Amino acid sequence: MVSLFKLSHWSPPRILVTGFALIILLGGLLLSMPFASEAGTRTPFIDAVFTATSATCVTGLVTVDTGSHYSAAGQIIIVTLIQIGGLGFMTMSTLFAIILRKRISLKERLVLQEALNQSSMEGIIRLIRKVLLYSLTIEAVGAVLLAIRWSYDMPLGKAIYFGVWHAVSMFNNAGFDLFGQFGTPFVSFTRYVNDPIVNIVAMLLIVLGGIGFIVMSDVIDFRNKKRLTLHSKVVLSMTGALLAIGTIVIFIFEFTNEHTLGALGWDGKIWASLFQSVAPRTAGPNTVDLTQLRQATQFFIVILMFIGASPGSTGGGIKTTTFATLIGAVIAMIRGKEDIVMFKMRLGRERIFKALTITLLSLALVIFVTMLLSTTEDQAFLKILFETTSAFGTVGLSLGVTPELTMFGKIVISLMMFTGRLGPLTLAYALGPRTEKELFRYPEGKITIG
Repeated sequence: MVSLFKLSHWSPPRILVTGFALIILLGGLLLSMPFASEAGTRTPFIDAVFTATSATCVTGLVTVDTGSHYSAAGQIIIVTLIQIGGLGFMTMSTLFAIILRKRISLKERLVLQEALNQSSMEGIIRLIRKVLLYSLTIEAVGAVLLAIRWSYDMPLGKAIYFGVWHAVSMFNNAGFDLFGQFGTPFVSFTRYVNDPIVNIVAMLLIVLGGIGFIVMSDVIDFRNKKRLTLHSKVVLSMTGALLAIGTIVIFIFEFTNEHTLGALGWDGKIWASLFQSVAPRTAGPNTVDLTQLRQATQFFIVILMFIGASPGSTGGGIKTTTFATLIGAVIAMIRGKEDIVMFKMRLGRERIFKALTITLLSLALVIFVTMLLSTTEDQAFLKILFETTSAFGTVGLSLGVTPELTMFGKIVISLMMFTGRLGPLTLAYALGPRTEKELFRYPEGKITIG
């Protein structure tokens, strides 16, 4: 693979952070070139880097419209960054190493373990092969179905191009699309709000990309193993519960809103509610104008975006398993239990501490950035909170703040997307000093809680 990583004594988190940063910088340089824009002029470097960050971090927030501003070459660069960012640059490096029949070193296996959020290196290369196989297969099927549907609306060549481009974007949970026009960034998939084929294919791509490759592999192997791991059970149950609750809440809140669901028939109401429940799972497209949603609905979507997708997936957020652990801790405390039990299995204390750490770090980061941008950007507080959470969760849903950001705001949101993709804990490990194991323990003390 990359000799730099073989020779480096850096920790896996630091390698991941540096690798993603270099890819973003390279993508920004390419997107700033004249050939990458439709007008043949240079895109301002800050906008090019912002787009490259958004693509590599599979977010979808944009300062310039992807479909109208960038040329075909620029759009191909963006979708390539989405694929690399979604699967992870180490996964892509492993692909080339496998093709060239190169040996995967121990250090590289450690980096892959960190990138895929695995607890051990056992079977890591086998998992990488499955990740690549499942990803390319699902994207190919999605591309064919979307191309067939769009061939009725546009020339066949363009339909195929759109099918492949959006299949990659949707599966990698990136909010990029080629349908919007700058000035009306909320177009997205709104023209297909009543279309069952586009809705079903897009939602399946988003959900499959969001549940994680570990779960996907576990479900496919279920026929042989006849059982699912605890991780898969928690991910599938939480994903189903969040999608169901999200659909019901959005349906109720927006049922009489003439600017969103109120103008649709019953089938359109159901499709739109379901799609808007799926999209905050770090995907980004929308079939209704989000700026017209009631504030209660917008805030509810903020919560869904903060939770995000599942570990080992192409999505961001604190993750469904983290949220499930917190709920389990609350239930255990109310019932007076010492252990968090899920599906008749007990969670270790280190898992609980990690869930609490990730949640508090993430919440503190979102609050801090929201307060910071509230002082520099001339926007309503809820809009800034929505945009900040969308960046952290690598979602890409927008209320129109991003195109109007100041230079400082663009830098802050770019850093937020970067942090959201890698995870605040990984970033802390990468930037912090190397920890050493304590040789002693302090005596236990007691404080009053609650």
